[in-house]
Amino acid sequence: MIKLENITHAYDEKIVIRGLTMDFEARKPTCLLGSSGSGKTTILRLIAGLETPKEGRISISGKTVTQNNSIVVPPHQRHLGFIFQDLALWPHFTVYRNIAFGLAERKEKNVKDTVFDMLDFFGLKEYADKYPHQLSGGQQQLVAISRALVLKPEILLMDEPLANLDVKLKRKTLEHIKNLNRHFDLTVIYVTHDHREAFAIADRVVVLNEGKIEESGTVEQIKSSENKFVNYFLEYE
Repeated sequence: MIKLENITHAYDEKIVIRGLTMDFEARKPTCLLGSSGSGKTTILRLIAGLETPKEGRISISGKTVTQNNSIVVPPHQRHLGFIFQDLALWPHFTVYRNIAFGLAERKEKNVKDTVFDMLDFFGLKEYADKYPHQLSGGQQQLVAISRALVLKPEILLMDEPLANLDVKLKRKTLEHIKNLNRHFDLTVIYVTHDHREAFAIADRVVVLNEGKIEESGTVEQIKSSENKFVNYFLEYE
């Protein structure tokens, strides 16, 4: 369980989130759905500890990690992975080295076996010695996911990870993402502006507008919502 209580956050005195309270159920994929500026990426960064809210409390598994403009638990101790929109793969590292980097930093044993197990799961074994620029966009995305998952996080945060993929690659990569929580026993929080992505992978969808929740529920509940903003968003965004 991830819990945000009365969160307020601002950039240069501009308030982007005001008094937000929300929960994320453990091991249930949740999508934060909204247009640019709705606060969805900020929420991920607050959970990760990359931003500190001006007010409010964030807890993970019952433990306070952030309290009123103060970091209680630093990002590297929150047992989470973060997939950024630009992927942030190291261009001068091979696929193998990109995935192995975190394990090597931790001085883990059996790094090679662990990395190749992950490569095998995602069908990337033959690309171990390739560099990111030699891969398709979808393959790069799977490398970024592999690099996060190999460290066995309890939470995986994904910020518009498919924004730069074409429709075919997007559909294929979504299939992998749909099964992450089942195969890896983790909580996935996925940010997107595309309701089709949200509906394809989420157990729960949270529709955001200017830092507040417009609607939250299952895919069917969101589809049948009577909220005017939600209906407009689903039809025109």
